[in-house]
Amino acid sequence: MSSEEAQQLISSHPHLKTYIDSVTKKMELPEFYKDLPKDLKEEKYPNLIYPTKGAVFIHVYRTRDMDNSLYQAIEPQLDEHGKKKYRQLLKLLVKKAPEKQSVVTDDQLKQILTELVDEIIEIDETVLEFHPMKKKTRPRIKATSIQKSCMDYLLIKDLIGGGPLEPFMRDSYLEDIHIIAGENVHVIHKVFDMIKTSIHIDKEEAPLFTRKLSEKMGAAVSEALPIVDGVLPDGSRGNIIFPESVSIKGPSITIRKFAETPISITQLINWGTLSSGIGAYLWIALQYGRSFFVCGETASGKTTTTNAVIPFIPPDKKVYTAENTPELHVPHKVWQQLLTRTSGSEEGRVDLFELLKAALRSRPDYIIPGETRGAEGNVVFQAMQTGHPCITTFHAGSVTKVIQRFTGDPINVPKSFMDNLDFVLIQMAVERKGKMLRRVLTVDEIEGYNRAVDGVMSRIAFEWNPVDASHIFRANKNSYILEERIAKTAGYADTVEIYDEYELRKHILERMVEEKIFDYYEVVQFIWTFYREGLDALPITL
Repeated sequence: MSSEEAQQLISSHPHLKTYIDSVTKKMELPEFYKDLPKDLKEEKYPNLIYPTKGAVFIHVYRTRDMDNSLYQAIEPQLDEHGKKKYRQLLKLLVKKAPEKQSVVTDDQLKQILTELVDEIIEIDETVLEFHPMKKKTRPRIKATSIQKSCMDYLLIKDLIGGGPLEPFMRDSYLEDIHIIAGENVHVIHKVFDMIKTSIHIDKEEAPLFTRKLSEKMGAAVSEALPIVDGVLPDGSRGNIIFPESVSIKGPSITIRKFAETPISITQLINWGTLSSGIGAYLWIALQYGRSFFVCGETASGKTTTTNAVIPFIPPDKKVYTAENTPELHVPHKVWQQLLTRTSGSEEGRVDLFELLKAALRSRPDYIIPGETRGAEGNVVFQAMQTGHPCITTFHAGSVTKVIQRFTGDPINVPKSFMDNLDFVLIQMAVERKGKMLRRVLTVDEIEGYNRAVDGVMSRIAFEWNPVDASHIFRANKNSYILEERIAKTAGYADTVEIYDEYELRKHILERMVEEKIFDYYEVVQFIWTFYREGLDALPITL
C-alpha cells in the first residue's frame, strides 16, 4: 500500500489514527498492506497493519523485547461521552423494538437494528458531549457521524456478531481460533501460523460468553451437555468444552473459520502444495468421472484441496454434497447442498448416512461427502459401485491405512469392492527447513483386489521428493487409472495418447500460474471456458 493510501486510511478512521499516534511513541510507523505476501512470515520483527471487513484493522508486530509476535485488533472505540450515548441508545432500542416486526434470522435483526438506529440517532457534527434527553422530548440522540459509526459497530458486535471475537470473524486471514478461559486467545494465521492475540476472555465472563456462543451454534452447552459441536451463523465450525470438571482451566472453544472464497488450484500449485502435473491428473480424472479420496491428518488442508479441484468437474454436471458443517464450495449451477441435522428430537435428526442414501435417489452426476468417518463409508462405496463418481476427505496417513480402515470395523467394505475407488491422495503438514508446509505426499492408484494374496493392490502415481521439494510422476507412461480406467473408455485408439492430454492440461495450469491467475472464480471461468469453447478461446497464449 502506498504512503498516500495509508494516510488516507488513517485520516478516514479516527480510531486507527488514535492507535497509530499511541503506538508510534513506542515503535516505528507500521507498514500498511492490502494483501499479505507469504514471505512476511520470514520477518523476525514484523510491524504491519492490514484491514479486515469494515472498520477493524489488525496490527501484527514484534519488538526486540518480545519473545513472539502479537496480533493486535484495532476496533472502533467510544470515549466516555460516546459510551453514555451508547447506553442511552440501548435503552431506547429496547423500548422501540416491539414496534417492529418479529425477526428470525441475523440478517433480519441487522436490518431492524439499522432502521431503529437511524430513527433514534440524529447526526450533529457539533455535538461531542453527552446531554441527557428531557422526558418530554422525542426519543432522539444527537451524535456525530463518527460516534454513530462506532455505535453501529458495537451493536453488531454485541447483539449479532462474535462479541469479543468479532475482529476474528472479520479477518479472512484466520483459519482457526483457540480460546481458553482466562488466557489470551490464540489464532492460526494463514501467514504467521499460531500467534497470540490481544483479546482475552476473563474466567468470570467465560461461562456466560460460552453459553451465548453455543446458542448461536444451535446447541446450548450445559453441565448435562458438556461438549458441543455446531456451526456459527457465518458458517464457521465451533467446538465447545464447557464445565471445569472436564476442561480444567474453564470453558475452552475452538472455531474453524469458514473461508468465503476458496483457494484456487493455481494458488496451491504456486505454493507448492501440489504440482501442475498432479493438477492435470486430477483435472482429467474429474472430467471423466473417477472417484478418489483426499486423505491426511487434521489441519493438513484436505478440504482446501477438495474445494480447489471441484471446478474440474464439467460445468453442466449436477453435484450433490453432504456435510456435517458447510465447508464445500461448488460453483456449478446445479448444486444440491445438504447438511446433517443433529439437534432437535431423535425423529427429526438426519445424519450423513441418511443423506448419502438419499443421494442415490437424487440422480446426481457427482457425490461429494464433506468427510467420511464411519459407517457412511459403506454408502460411499455403494454409490461408486452404481456409477456415481465420489470425492471425500478421510483421516488416514497412507493408502494402506485407508484400505485397512475401510475394510475393517465399523465400515466393513469387502476388499473386492475397493477397486471402485480409483486413487487416494495423501496430504500432510510437513516440516521442512524449519517451516511447516502443506504438501501432497503421494497419489496412489488402486488396481484392485488380488485373491492370491488376499490384498488390495496399489501403485504410486505421484510422490513428493523432500530433498528438492518436487513432485515426481512415477506412473508416467505407466498409469493404471489414465490408461485402463480413462483412456480405454474415452475412445482413445492408443491408450498412450492420454499422456498428450495430460501434458496439455499440465501446460495450461503452468501458464495460468505464470500469468498469476490465482483468483478462485477467475480460475473457474478459465477452466469452464476450456470445456465449453476449447483451447482457442482461452485468454492467454499457450
